[in-house]
Formats: sequence, structure tokens, C-alpha cells
Amino acid sequence: MTDFKLSASLEEHDDDVRGVAFPHPKLVLSASRDATVRAWKLLKQEPPQYDCSISSHGSSFINAIAYVPPIKGFPDGLIVSGGKDTIIEVREPGSEPDQDAEALLLGHAHNVCALDVGPDGRYIVSGSWDSSARVWSVGRWECDALLEGHQGSVWAVLAYDEETIITGKYPSRCADQSIRIFSPTGKFLHTIKGSSDVVRALCRVSPGHASGAEFASAGNDGIIRLWKLDGTQVGKLSGHESFIYSLTSLPSGELISSGEDRTLRIWNGDECVQTITHPALSVWGVAACSENGDIVSGASDKKVRVFSRVKERQAVPEVIRAFENSVKSSSIPKQQVGDVQKEKLPGPDFLQQKSGTKEGQVIMIKEDDGSIGAFQWSQGAQSWMSVGTVVDAVGSSGTKTDYLGKDYDFVFDVDIEDGKPPLKLPYSLSQNPYEAATKFIQDNELPVTYLDQVANFITTNTQGATLGQSSQDPATSDPLGTESRYRPGESASNAPTPPLPSGRPKILPQTTYLSIKTANLHTIRKKIEELNEQLSREGEGNAALVDPQLLALERMMEPLEQSLTGSAGAKVDKRLTDGVRLVAEILSTWPAGQLLPALDLLRLLAVATSSLANYRSRDGITFLDVLVESKVFEHRDRPNNIMLAVRTFSNLFETPEGRDFADEEFDTIHTLVEGSTDTSNRNLTIAVTTLYVNYAILFTSSSHSSQQRAIARSKMLMDHLIQIIQNTIDSEAVYRGLVAVGTLLGRNNKELQQAAKSSDNLQKALDKAEQRLKEPRIKAVVGEISALLVR
Repeated sequence: MTDFKLSASLEEHDDDVRGVAFPHPKLVLSASRDATVRAWKLLKQEPPQYDCSISSHGSSFINAIAYVPPIKGFPDGLIVSGGKDTIIEVREPGSEPDQDAEALLLGHAHNVCALDVGPDGRYIVSGSWDSSARVWSVGRWECDALLEGHQGSVWAVLAYDEETIITGKYPSRCADQSIRIFSPTGKFLHTIKGSSDVVRALCRVSPGHASGAEFASAGNDGIIRLWKLDGTQVGKLSGHESFIYSLTSLPSGELISSGEDRTLRIWNGDECVQTITHPALSVWGVAACSENGDIVSGASDKKVRVFSRVKERQAVPEVIRAFENSVKSSSIPKQQVGDVQKEKLPGPDFLQQKSGTKEGQVIMIKEDDGSIGAFQWSQGAQSWMSVGTVVDAVGSSGTKTDYLGKDYDFVFDVDIEDGKPPLKLPYSLSQNPYEAATKFIQDNELPVTYLDQVANFITTNTQGATLGQSSQDPATSDPLGTESRYRPGESASNAPTPPLPSGRPKILPQTTYLSIKTANLHTIRKKIEELNEQLSREGEGNAALVDPQLLALERMMEPLEQSLTGSAGAKVDKRLTDGVRLVAEILSTWPAGQLLPALDLLRLLAVATSSLANYRSRDGITFLDVLVESKVFEHRDRPNNIMLAVRTFSNLFETPEGRDFADEEFDTIHTLVEGSTDTSNRNLTIAVTTLYVNYAILFTSSSHSSQQRAIARSKMLMDHLIQIIQNTIDSEAVYRGLVAVGTLLGRNNKELQQAAKSSDNLQKALDKAEQRLKEPRIKAVVGEISALLVR
């Protein structure tokens, strides 16, 4: 059978391509850490040319993608995606990203890292870092079953058939039970033992496979295992030299795998018949077209690549050569190939004298110029192919540290709890910081909420070194890439990376006001200008901004940026005052579906200037009156609008004038917010509990704690907080709610403490939170609150 060759290289993403799908010959789908899902439509066959469109843009990394085949009501099928924001989004392929999704599937508490669709398209299965998998009905868009008992992140899911779902997970520390079998109703059937490492990939094996296998698994040990559904292992495929991230099968029955060793591999029976090396650190995802047998990959170099065995569907020779040359010229980090003793390596003559023993075999050659070249054996070409030059990683000192028998560039001591020895965090520059952070958290049974802190800690303390690229300043680089689409509330923050938790000191009471002020002002401004042009085209001339207003928008950016980065002087700046008036005008006149960027600016103005709290129109209307009249809180189908409005209220506490305004308008604000928390939108619930933390600090401050009005308001907050803690499954929202409760009780508020003791509602909520969310920080804050109740 002929080899696969490059068909097309698709270059629009601004960060790692984490997931791919290949629904039919004319459509490729990709999901990326740049927070977008992109649809690539085939325009021309010879040579292949694709048109790219953004199907979805979210607020954070998108890790997983799947496709629901055409069903009644959806003749073009549906795109399903999920990621760090915990929301699974379902869209029609032709929809615009600013249109409402067909469905938002809410229920996971943490990063959605795996998706699959049942063979007949009737259900979707998802896997998450919250240690669960969920089954969702297509059309009704409800969670039909919760697949529990994993005790670790569910990295892979496989909707095997109408009666069987398979999950792969991070194994528990005391067992090797990392594959579990369920029915779609949620009934646990049995566990498959045999793999003691992380299972990251699962795929169906075609009937008639020489091994008799029914499905395959792969993961961190670099081995593909072939299984029967009853748990019998019937084969094992070895060849990858690092983690395997993705598996799929071809119509021919062959298996395809991809992983951290930069390769995509094709397996026929138990033999690797082709290895396609990529000029990247990782090949995150691979998918096959069931109709024509072409394959697509997504990699860390931000590119989507299509490969074909059919000459008519392959790229022109110049494009294929350019791809091969990019592989040859790529830099391979020394850490990725292990300990290489340069003086013992053979010279270039070896390549002509010796053949490889198997497809994909890699050898190191000492070149005439003293460099170390890597060469890979191609069984089809019967020759050695250059796949790069071995180099020291950027930012590496070249020295190694041994930990548990392996060499690492760094081994950090991490203090997690007072009085206990530090934990060891090993890291090599060839690793993805998020992968290393995830392994550290799971090895040490730490809360997954530490993930961003650990990953940022690694990046900061390794000088932000990036293999094969120039180093960036970690204080200014964008963790989500340079993607230009608008993402509310997300940005490259110039704030310093937070340190790792250094112990568990006393949590209560909280004394520092919380704010949410990261932003990408350029994209907010660009989005407002785009929407303004749209209003002009659609004949909404009365609502569209005119030139002086657009100039005010431009002028407010500099002082707003200075305020957010801490480099501003006074809190009153005419440019910001004009900006407040401009945002109030937009909120008063623009349609509800176009208010998101203006609300994001409002949130930032609350931090940057006292002008927002002091704003009064000619009719004496405040910005709060503007929010009420614009019906932001009435449009429950737009929770992101409500979320940004609530974040605005939280950010008011950054200025004395803002705190006075929040105090004076508590009744109105509380009424608006209380009616908006009956939702499963995680970000909104976190915004509400953040606001309540700030009110708790204010009401228990020395200027308020003795006021009867503050005590009455504290009781109102307490009642609502108890409801949130009882009914919310997200650990971050629950934690902030508990901190708010503990702050209210922790300032010798005898009257409130007595009221809490006389009712068992609070204790029931505390018990439920501790039982449901088994995180050390939840346990710690519940313990402190319980201690306050027994005084």
C-alpha cells in the first residue's frame, strides 16, 4: 500500500491545535488553545485548497472536538466542542460565531478534555478533569447519565456502541484500574486492568483486525494496547518514544496514533508501516475520514495538516518538499532523545552502510560539522530520512538533575503544607508546562484548581523557555496566544504570576477585596468597532457611534491600560470620564446581543476610575440605572452579559467611591444578583460569590460592623450564600461562598453567629460541601467556619 503524503497544511490557528475531526471529504474541523473552533471547507481538489471560517470562539482553551452526523433537523450535522471553561458547545457547521449556539451543555466542574459521539448520533459522551464522564442526549440536550467512580481525570472517552461506553483516566495511586466500561444509562459494568499509566486515547478497532481486538487504548507509556470488551488484552504495539495523545482507525482497518514524539504513525496489524514526523513538539490529535481514508493531524506548531495516499489529493511537489524540509530543519530538544554520548555516535557513512530494523526507528549521527543529526528509517522508501538536529533547549543550562531515576532540567521544591516536607516538581523543557503541572497535581492528590498556578510557576521559573522558538518575557506573553477574536474577560495579563500555595495558613476572615481586571483592550475595542459597523450596515444609524464617540473610545485605551497595570496616577482622568459616558450610551441604545464588549469595558472602568461610581446623566441616572433599563439582568438567555455586570459590581470595591456606591445601592444590586444565580453557568456563579466576599468584607469592617443595617444585610447575604453552597457543584464557586460566610461570621458578629447556630441550614450546607467536594481547601475553610459556630 502506498505511503501517505501531505495534502494540505492549514495555517490560521494562533496556538496549539488540540483536537481535530474529519466528518467527510469536504470538511475538516479543528479546536485550539487559541479558544477557537475552525471549519475548513474544501474548495478545490487538485491541488487541495481549503477555506477557513471560525465556527466558535470561547473564553479559554478548547481541547476537544467531535461531530454529530446529519440527523433530523440538522442536515449538516453538528459540531461539538469543549475545553477549559467547562462548557460543551453545540453548533451547526454553517453558523456564525456570534450567533447563539444550538445548545450549551452545562454540568462539568472542570476542564472538558474528551468528547465522542455515539455511532448513530443519538448521544454525546464527555470526559473531564472533574473525575466524571457524562452522557448527553442529542436534541433534548440534557445530561442523561453521570459516569462516576473514576477518582481521577477522565482523559479519554469512547462511545463504542449503543450499549457500551469506555472511559480512560489517570489511574489511582494504589491500583492499575484505568479503563472502565459503562452502559449509556450510567450503569458501571466492569474495570479493565493492565495499564498502570495514564490512558489518554481510546478508539474502536475495525472488525476483522488480525488481533481480534475490539478497541485500543494508549497513553503515557507510549504503548498501544489491543483489547476485547471483556478485558482480555490481545495485542500490544510498540514504537512511540513518548506519550501517545490520540488514536483512530482507518476504513482499511489500520490504526493511526500520534503523540509527544512528534510523530503520526500508521499500524497495519502489529506492524508500524509508516511514520510521519512533524516539525513540532507534539502531535496532539489525529482523525480519519471514513469515506476516503485521508487523515488529519493537529500539532503544537499551530497547524492542521491533511495527508492522503491518493496522488490526486496530494499537494503539489513543492509544498510536499517544503514540509519535508521543515522537518529536516527542525530542532529536537536534547531532553527528548535522552542521554546522547556524542563521541560514541557513528558518522554519516553509517546511513549508507546500515538499514533500519523497523519503520520509524530513529538513530543519532555525528555530522561532519560536529552537530548531532536525527534520522528516521522509512520502510517504504528503504532509506534514512533526516528529521532534525538535536540541540540544547532554549533557556536550559545544559545540566541535569536526577529524580526517581530520570534526568530533568529542573526539580523544584514546592511547599504545600506547613510542617511537612516539600513536594518535588520535576520538569524538563521538552515538556508542556500544563502536562507537567497536571501530572504533579494528580501524583500528589492536590486540588485541580492549582493547575494554572503550577503551570505559571513552571513557566516563570524556567524563564518562559519555549523549545524551537525564541524565549518570551513570561510577564508579557499571552498564555492563549495572539488570537484576535474577542474573548470577554480573558487576556494576556501583565500582572505577575501568582506564587504557588506556600502552606495552609488561617483563611478567615478575608480582608482584601477581590477584583477581576485582566483584559485584552485591543480586542475589546476592535469588537466594538466591528459591531458598530454592523449597526451602520443594518440601518441602525441612531444607535451607531459617530466619529467623536469613536475617538473617545480610542482615547480611553491608554489611561485604562495604565490603570489596569498599576502605572496610572490619579483615579480621575477626563479620558476615562468620557469613556464612562460612552459606555453608558452604548448600553442604553445597542441591542442586547451586542452589549458584551461594552459590559467588559464597564467592568474595567469600575477598577480604573471613580468616575463610574460618580457618573450621573443630565437626568440624574446612574450607571446602575442604565444596567436596569437595558434589561441586562432580564435576558437570562445571555448569562455572559449578566456575569460581566456582576463583575462590575465586584470591581467597584477597588475605589472608596465605588465602595460607597455599592453600599448605598446594596438593595438594588442584591435584588438583581439574587435573581440571576439560578443557573449552571460557572463563571456567573463565581462572579456572584466574589461579589459576596467583597460585601462580607465591607459589612464586617470597623466602619460598618456595629451598624444594625449592616447586620441585617449580612443576614440576607448569609441566606443566599447557604443556597449557593448547597446547590452549586463548582468547587471554586463553593469555596468563595464559604469564604464569604466565614468572613461574615469571623469578625465577632455575635448576632449573626447566634442566628447561624439557631438554624441547622448552614451546618447542613457545610456538611454537603465537604462530602461532595473533597478538596483540602474546602475542608480547611469548613473547619474554620465550624469552629466559629461552636464558640
